[in-house]
Amino acid sequence: MDKNIEISLLFDFYGQLLSSKQQEAVALYYNDDLSLSETALEMGITRQGVRDLVKRSEAELYEYERKLGLYERFERVGECARGIRELAMSIAEADSQCVQVAREIIALTDKLEQQEA
Repeated sequence: MDKNIEISLLFDFYGQLLSSKQQEAVALYYNDDLSLSETALEMGITRQGVRDLVKRSEAELYEYERKLGLYERFERVGECARGIRELAMSIAEADSQCVQVAREIIALTDKLEQQEA
């Protein structure tokens, strides 16, 4: 996965655990796609200060994921829900007597996917 996307996803999960300065730097640099210089200008600090904040924030986000594993769990739950949904759709197509059960399974997986979003 692209590092920018990975950091943005980890920021979605763990961003609130960072300091307000770190949150601002990561949001501007990764989510708003500003350069280090543009971020520095926006925050009123040096380019090196932004770089240090971003690097420290990246390390903390990776450490939170290593310890808590929320993003990995989110991905696994999503994969399982998609697999269950595909199986239920196969059942619905294969046997008309199972259609109602398959529809209920599909509805439950839809509900599960909505809860993780």
